[in-house]
This record gives sequence, C-alpha cells and structure tokens, in this order.
Amino acid sequence: MQTDKLRTALVDDHPIVIEGLKTLLQNETNLEITSTFFKGEDFLSYIKVNQVDLVLLDVTLPDINGMDLCQMIKRESLSTIILILSNHTERSIIMQTIQNGASGYLLKNSSLDELRHCISEAVKGNICFSKEVTEIISRPSKNQLQDRPQLTRREKQILSLLAQGKTSQIIAEELFLSPLTVDTHRRNLIQKFSAKNVAELIMEANQLGLL
Repeated sequence: MQTDKLRTALVDDHPIVIEGLKTLLQNETNLEITSTFFKGEDFLSYIKVNQVDLVLLDVTLPDINGMDLCQMIKRESLSTIILILSNHTERSIIMQTIQNGASGYLLKNSSLDELRHCISEAVKGNICFSKEVTEIISRPSKNQLQDRPQLTRREKQILSLLAQGKTSQIIAEELFLSPLTVDTHRRNLIQKFSAKNVAELIMEANQLGLL
C-alpha cells in the first residue's frame, strides 16, 4: 500500500460532491479513484469482489446509515481505510463512526491539505480529524468534565506523546525512563479511561478535551 496507489472509492448521494472530489483528487500521486457510488449497498456489493484501499464516505446515504455502513465495510474488508466526509457536526455521530471502524472524520468544508493529512495519518494506522471536527470533540460537556480521569503530571506527558504516535521506547528515551515504566503508565492510562487499546485511549482523551 505504501508503494502502489491507494485504490480509492467515493460514496456520496450527491453527484456534484462525487464530481468535485474526483476533480480535487485527480492530481494526487498516491491514490487512484477506481469507483464511485451513490448508495451503500452498491458499494458493499463491489467491495466483496474488488479490493478497495480507501473509501471516502458520507454519513447520509439513501439506503444505509453511514455509521452502520462502517461496520459492514469492516466485516467485508478489514484492511479498507474509511474516512468520513460529512456535513454532520454532532459529536455523537462523529464518535460513533470511529467506534464502528472509521479512521477519520472531516467536514465537507475541509481543505485539500486537511484531507491529504488525514489520508496520510490513516495509512499509518492513526485516527485523524479535520481541524473543525477536532474542536467539536474537544469541547467537553458538563458530565464529561465531571467524569474526567485524574491524571498525574507524568501520565499527562505520556498521554500527549502517545497521541503523537510515539512508541514506548521513544517515549522512554525522551523522558529518561525505562520502557517498562512507560508501559506501566500506558496500561494505567488505558485502565483509567476504560479503553480497549491506545487508539481508543487517544479518542477518549480527545473527546474529553485532554489533548
């Protein structure tokens, strides 16, 4: 995937959006738009017999809710990267798409640079949001403020470095700690946030405005 072009599909119920994305991305050297769809079911049928490396997906489709479609796509092709392009700004929708397998969420007014950045981060295995989406999920509600885990200064440092995608070894070197100590802090952070893994930890911390 790193040397070949990303086989990319566009799924949106508005033809003008599809055409706009095709024009916007036609000169990108790292991807090739191989298919476009207006309905989720049509894309699911396609992905059963064709490889898709990346799909840019809208939340609102005429047949399937985009949040549910994320799960369906992952069941058919776990390796397919899903990036949401939507006008929906509700925090609950944003977080549900991520929980259902999307690697990122951008609003349709995002810049090409933001889209490029999110594609690059998603290929690396990271979760990425456009600037405006990051601001939306970083505004905690009163209940979230009350439920914030209490972190030590060291845990805050390590959480920030984990969010930058750094490994335990690199974090240990930067903070002059042993990798074992960093791993212990990381396990404690995952437990405090009731997360399953580091990706979910970062997502929860982001949602609570801790990053």
